[in-house]
Amino acid sequence: MKAMSDFGSAHQAQGREQEMGQHGAPDDRPLLLLIGSSSRLSREFILKSVSTRYRMWLMHPAEVSWEAPYVVGNTVVDNTDAPKLVEAAREVAARHEVTGVFCYDEGLVWPAASVSQALGLPGNPPEVIAACRDKNATRVALEAAGVRQPISIGVSSLDEALAAADKIGYPVVLKPRGLAGSMGVKLAAGPAEAESAYAAATAITYPGVPVFEVSVLVEEYVGGPEISVDAVFHDGECVPLALARKQVGFAPFFEETGHVVDAADPLLSDPDVVGALRRAHAALGFHTGVTHTEFKLGPDGWCLLEVNARVGGDMIPYLGHLATGVDIAMAAADVAAGRRPDTAFRHHKVATVTFLYPEHDTEVETVTVHEHRYAPHVHSATALAGPGAVLRLPPRGYISRYGRIITLADTAEEALADTTGIIEIAGRPAKPVS
Repeated sequence: MKAMSDFGSAHQAQGREQEMGQHGAPDDRPLLLLIGSSSRLSREFILKSVSTRYRMWLMHPAEVSWEAPYVVGNTVVDNTDAPKLVEAAREVAARHEVTGVFCYDEGLVWPAASVSQALGLPGNPPEVIAACRDKNATRVALEAAGVRQPISIGVSSLDEALAAADKIGYPVVLKPRGLAGSMGVKLAAGPAEAESAYAAATAITYPGVPVFEVSVLVEEYVGGPEISVDAVFHDGECVPLALARKQVGFAPFFEETGHVVDAADPLLSDPDVVGALRRAHAALGFHTGVTHTEFKLGPDGWCLLEVNARVGGDMIPYLGHLATGVDIAMAAADVAAGRRPDTAFRHHKVATVTFLYPEHDTEVETVTVHEHRYAPHVHSATALAGPGAVLRLPPRGYISRYGRIITLADTAEEALADTTGIIEIAGRPAKPVS
């Protein structure tokens, strides 16, 4: 499908538009406004699935690229700017019947909520999404609802951070107030570590994420395993769809190096976890969509770390689909369109993802996938970096992965079997950061 250029207002360009389906028949799939598309390697599975049921119109700062097979039109617009995005969305809605607003990008969920509100479409008010995006606002709402969570103090300077750490008691965790994916999150066992952790938390940024004056949270450290739950909310119901047990590395940072999703995990129906999900979302006012909520098991039971108003990253929704047969991406699209999602498990398997990192900061020469080394439990192996890429480890860089291996099996033991040697990297030491 070839792109067309039909320039509209100064801040946008109307592009590719296709109204007919295959063989010239009218395409009667409902239309969703897709706010951003993100990385092809990590998010293409979403568009591949959702496009089977919905047409999608992409609202994005650049022209269509890898998204071309999955969208029927696009508007070039700064999708981090809510007023501009709403204006552009109104122009699309004036020419096409729009059913819903679909977004899975952390930095864009708030502008997307502004669009759904402006067009009177299913979704949550922007202030609800803002409370999920702002970890301090989340803490305030959950405290009022009596949801167990770590002690948390917002700070705007190193001196305030050190005072907060003393008040809470070491060890503490310092984290950016508005980020996700464990970026800039660091454990501090004492004042010296707290100083470096504060520097790490204030150094990291992400497109579309607001910068707060009180920009860092100092929080009580809760030991034990960490899990995430992707759950769908629709018409007053909360249904957990996938529970991932997180693997982390690069201590004292919390870089996410892998996840395990077991369809038979008992925590999916654990009353404490499910109850905390319901109370937390009710406190925030979140009622429509799929969220990615993170918990940790502390001495007094499960406590809630954060609520992200989007499907999970790191291929977790894909793992959930492999493990259970429930299409989490489609569930998110369905509720965005005002439809009841299909949440029935088809089977019970175990799916895992392992992310591969270099041993040190590396400039990549080659990344090679050896498909002939696949074992029966290996579902796929993907190179995530190409020649010339520079991969830096925390705190100099985050999510600096050169490969991804997904496994699928009937048991956790089989799914977690060795995958060494399937993906190999060659490179040279990266130049030091100046």
